[in-house]
Amino acid sequence: MFFVLNLTHQVTLHPSYFGRNMHELVTHKLLKDVEGTCTGRYYIITIMDTVNISEGRILPGSGLAEFNVNYRAVVWRPFKGETVDAIVTSVNGVGFFCEAGPLSIFVSGHMIPSDITFDPNATPPQWTDNEDSVIQVGTHVRVKIFGTREEVGSIYAIASIKEDYLGANGCILMMLQKELARMIPKAQACDF
Repeated sequence: MFFVLNLTHQVTLHPSYFGRNMHELVTHKLLKDVEGTCTGRYYIITIMDTVNISEGRILPGSGLAEFNVNYRAVVWRPFKGETVDAIVTSVNGVGFFCEAGPLSIFVSGHMIPSDITFDPNATPPQWTDNEDSVIQVGTHVRVKIFGTREEVGSIYAIASIKEDYLGANGCILMMLQKELARMIPKAQACDF
């Protein structure tokens, strides 16, 4: 889920950058240091704006200036029960790995519907139901997060595709088309 948070970060600036455009340089260094990183609890997607840049404090012995920067950022934190779209990066006999942006997700074979089986003889190896659902490297899938593990610089998740409208996106579109086809005759029979 996406949030807008007010955050604080300390930025150090070398004395050679002291001058008129110091605040622009501090903002640029903040973007470079923070944007696209993971705190272990959430991913910082983008920085919206800087709210406040403190006066610089000279660090003894080095001459560097330290600034406390308050800023607003859009962050993403994956939650248990959240449904996300991902791209399959690896397929093996025990399940498959996929990525939803920076989040690495594993879907175990126990969390895949029983009609979809692993075919090691296919090139490339894939999970398939021998009809319209094929999960291989590069396939777009929709998964439901079952749990997350947070570490210092990354977050990992396990997920399932055992519920309705989860799995390979091509298969999801076919299920929606079948549902619409089933509903349209009912709508045409009604007199308006």
